[in-house]
Formats: sequence, C-alpha cells, structure tokens
Amino acid sequence: MDEKTFRLPLHLPAQGAAETEATLLKWHVSEGDRFQKDQILAEAESAKAVFDFLAPCSGCVVKLLHKDGQKAAFDQPVMEVETADPAMRDWIPPAAAGAQAALQEATPPRGPSLPHESAEGVVVLGIGGYLPQRVVTNAELLKGFPDIAEGYIYQITGIRERRWAAEGEKPSDMACAASLEAIRKAGISARDLDAIVLSTTTPDVAMPATACILQDRLGLGGIPAFDLNAACSGWLYAVAMARGMIFSGMARTVLTVGVDVQSRLLDKSDRDTYFLFGDGAGAAVIAAGKSGHRIRQALLSADAKGLHLARREDPGYMINGRDQADPWIRLDGHALFRFATESFAAIIREVIEKTGWQADETRWVIPHQANGRILKAAAKRSGVAFDRFLLNLERVGNTSSASIPLALLEIEDSLKPGDKLVLCSVGAGVTTAAISVEW
Repeated sequence: MDEKTFRLPLHLPAQGAAETEATLLKWHVSEGDRFQKDQILAEAESAKAVFDFLAPCSGCVVKLLHKDGQKAAFDQPVMEVETADPAMRDWIPPAAAGAQAALQEATPPRGPSLPHESAEGVVVLGIGGYLPQRVVTNAELLKGFPDIAEGYIYQITGIRERRWAAEGEKPSDMACAASLEAIRKAGISARDLDAIVLSTTTPDVAMPATACILQDRLGLGGIPAFDLNAACSGWLYAVAMARGMIFSGMARTVLTVGVDVQSRLLDKSDRDTYFLFGDGAGAAVIAAGKSGHRIRQALLSADAKGLHLARREDPGYMINGRDQADPWIRLDGHALFRFATESFAAIIREVIEKTGWQADETRWVIPHQANGRILKAAAKRSGVAFDRFLLNLERVGNTSSASIPLALLEIEDSLKPGDKLVLCSVGAGVTTAAISVEW
C-alpha cells in the first residue's frame, strides 16, 4: 500500500429506517480483485427488497468479512477495501446516516392530484419524435479512457450507443421536427393549437423561450407559449400542465414538447456523465375529448433534499462575473442511484393505486431512460415485473426530457385499446412525475 492509498471498511447500504440487517446473496468480487466506482460488489436481500451493493469508489478488495448466504447488520462492515479516492477519507457508512435511510423509507408528500375523471376527459391525440442522425458508440467515447473496457460501460449504464446532434443543429430544430409529426398524427392543423408547453434544460438561448421560437417556426401567434425546467421529468410536467390548462378552460388543445441536447454539456473527463447522455426530442398533442388515449392520473412532486445529486451551474445569474464557472453537467452517481431507485418505485406504486388499477394489470411501465441498473432495481420495488418495463436506452442513451415520448413511439403500433400504461420519471431537483394512460 503506497502513501496515496488507504484502507477502510464498507457497509451494506441501509434500505429503510426500520430495517437492521440483510442477507448477502452473492458476492461478485473476490479478495484481491480490483473494482470501479458504482460496480456491483454483491447482491443482497433485505426484508423488503433485493438490491445491489454498489462500490462507492474505485479500489481493491482486501478482505470479505461475510460469506454468501450470511446475514449482515447494516451498522457492521461486510468488507475491507483499499482505495486512493480522497473523498472516501471522510466517508460516512450509509447505515450511520439515519436521515438518508429515513429519506429512502418515506414517500415524499405530494400536492393534490387533478381529478382523473371528467365529463369529457383529457386525451393524447398524437405523438412525434426526432433523433439526430449521428450514432455515437461506447467504443468511440472510450478512446480517451484506455483503462475502461467497452463491456463495463454497458454493464453499469445499459447503453451501447446514443445519438448526438450535428454541429449547428439547435434544440428548436429538433423540437419542430417532433412537433410536426405529433400534429400530423393527431389529425389536426397547427392552427388548432391553443398553447405550447416545452420542457428543456438546453434552450436555444437563455431568452426568449424555446417554446416561443417553436411557435414562430410553426407560424402561430396569439397563443401562450412557455418553457419549463423539471429536468428529466420535464415532459411529464408539461403534459400535466396541459391537462390542468384543459380542466381550467384555458385551452382545449395543447402541444407538449420535451427536447434536450446534452451532448454539448458533457465534460469529457467526467466518467459519471460522459457515457450517459444522448440528444433527442419528443412531442405530443394533448386535448379535451373522448377520442384518443385517455390520461387517467397525473402526479407531480419535487424533493429539495436531492438538490446536489444532479446539477449544472451555467447559465445562471449566480455565476455571472465568476472567472471559473463550471459549465458541465455533474452527477453524484452513487447517491443518485439510491435516491432515484426509491423515487421511481414509490411514484409507480402511487399512480397505480390512485388510478384504481392493480400492478399486474399494467401493460407497460415507460420510464425515463435514466440508467439500466436504476430501472432494474426500481422494478424490484415497484410491484410491476421488470419484463413490463420498456427500455430503449441501449440504442439512444439518456435523452432527458425527450426519453418517454421517444420510448412510447417505439411501441405505439403494438398497443391495443384498453392497454394500461404508466409513464414515470425522476429528474434533477429531485423532481418526480407519473401519468397513467389508458390506450
């Protein structure tokens, strides 16, 4: 062990304030093995769920303190490792962080949901999408990381390739292409739209809103058009806003758009973000009526305890005048994994219950395409079988607020009347959203 490395014990991540132990089902590493941050070290089972034990840092296994099949208390170490990660010198074992455990156990309070029945109803009329032509493979991105194997990236993200926008291709260009497809499939004219709600964290410019730029591209005037930022949950927030506008009488037909071009906001040296994101746009026409795919429930929430988990400082008034503003997307990968897993599972269970459905009635869960391991872990806790979770991130990556409409497009032709769908997301903020749709 050189001067830069040090040894420390690792504990299993606590799964709830009321739980004290878990069973180590299977180790995925042996003594002497090297491992990477967020690699699966072991699979364990608590009283409520099976979960993955992820490495909080990179390092080497010194000693395994429990065998396969043995129980381990959350407040006792299960292994000893050697690492050079300076952040781990002040590392607090998850079981010792009582507030974090309580956070995972509790479902965050939500505001009142809109009534899911009305005389006329709110429906999805048409869906459109756009993906850039350029395909970027893991192999291409790994040219700057000779120490990382291509298979490892797929193992920890579920992504093999993604689409990146061409030079000069703007978010409004992508949003326009997706919107025109949605309008055409809805069987309406752009002149029939009463409002535009667009979700993005990568606008064309800080102002005016990209929704207003899109409005101009569509040749419309005299209707409200605005952007919102709920990060990866943004398109579902836009749909919920459209539904509220319809219920309130402000509009009858609303264009909702999710578009992000994250490829230009990635630090090429940041392993937590560089391999995750793709670019894309998705759109849907939401309208009052009985003909279409009925939106039954819409749930929105945000929990500021997760403000630090996913962030980007620039643009923002706080950084104006600073010499060293950080322009890149930053993620706290390990903590975000745990927070997102619980948030996904909680909101899926809640929207199914409030819609009056049973978990086994759900035809598809169409989640924000965050990370394959997050979604697999969320499925174990949600009550819906993982084979009913629709994943397309292997080919398109994490397209942020565009991900759900783009995934929905892929199965649109196979859906049958009466199919029960749950659309759900977790995004920076931490925002959560879920919508139930009867096809």
